[in-house]
Amino acid sequence: MTCTLDAVTLAQRITEHAYKAGASLVTTLFTDEESALLRFRYGSQESFDKAASWLYEGMAQAFRGGAARLAITGNNPSLLSKEDPEKVSRANRAMSKAYRPALELITRHEINWTIVACATPAWAAAVFPDLPQEQALARLWDAIFAASRADQADPVAAWKTHDANLHSSATRMNEKRYSALHFRGPGTDLRVGLADDHLWLGGGTTAGNGLYCIPNMPTEEVFTTPHKDRVDGQVTSTKPLSYQGTLIEGISVRFQAGKIVEAHASRGEQVLQRMIETDEGARRLGEVSLVPHSSPIASSGLLFMNTLFDENAACHIALGQAYSTCLKDGDSLTPEQLAARGANDSLIHVDWMIGSNRIDVDGITASGKSEPVLRAGEWV
Repeated sequence: MTCTLDAVTLAQRITEHAYKAGASLVTTLFTDEESALLRFRYGSQESFDKAASWLYEGMAQAFRGGAARLAITGNNPSLLSKEDPEKVSRANRAMSKAYRPALELITRHEINWTIVACATPAWAAAVFPDLPQEQALARLWDAIFAASRADQADPVAAWKTHDANLHSSATRMNEKRYSALHFRGPGTDLRVGLADDHLWLGGGTTAGNGLYCIPNMPTEEVFTTPHKDRVDGQVTSTKPLSYQGTLIEGISVRFQAGKIVEAHASRGEQVLQRMIETDEGARRLGEVSLVPHSSPIASSGLLFMNTLFDENAACHIALGQAYSTCLKDGDSLTPEQLAARGANDSLIHVDWMIGSNRIDVDGITASGKSEPVLRAGEWV
């Protein structure tokens, strides 16, 4: 389990219930955000190309031995906003390389894992800047509970119903076997080709260890793998993206043959440019997701400045790494075979929102016929 020091109380409660549920050992890694800032203030230039590879190798070894993964999110979304973007980019690239062996076991769903949220003072202040700290914390907890269905009379039953609905939507999309999706709306005319033998997923999944888990709580999406070479057109973000401590707003990019050939942002453009320069795959798509505009997160009207929540407020795309689980027999394919099917490879996986109640989505069949999938942001 990982979390910031602000989430110690929640981590302790989770630890208690993990042991009650039969866990043999709970190991929690706490991060101190203030200590993270000290690195950027006083660390040597060459230090930003280093990462604790021994730690991530240990995580991968734990996963191979059957450990489950639980992440508590609640980081300060503006923590690194005043730091040198070059240093931030280098540090994240080094961490991504070191973490990759462990992350691949997660993205292939070989283990059971989940992400949950904890309201923290810094996060609450970012979401509710005009409220006193205690009121902001209370409001953020209420918003987390509502988005996560924890405020309902029987949250477990509510999640089972929601999970079934997401699986139903994914099944409908799988039955259609569209070759592409066409997004249309203000500033957007984007055709996203889908990978060969792609699969739509949503809600919970049975991991490779045979255990059922719901990876993201909350979740409102059904998603699949685009073809890395078959994305064309213009797309404009409909919500800001909080990335590496910077709020990137007004993203507008143009794809040609799968690759971003032009990228702009009204705010945070320098960070956006560094993100897509991470590696060759950072300019290509690794995920496309459909989310109805009526989702609880969109209905709240809040910008959470946390991707776990904000990506579930609208249809979105992700630059970077594709999920092999979104391809037929994807977990058994080599990297070369995955690439041949159209799956992208990258050190990053960054979701940003392109859906709203002004966006229509059509499915394009293999014969070229266009069928309505979403209208004004809602399932047809």
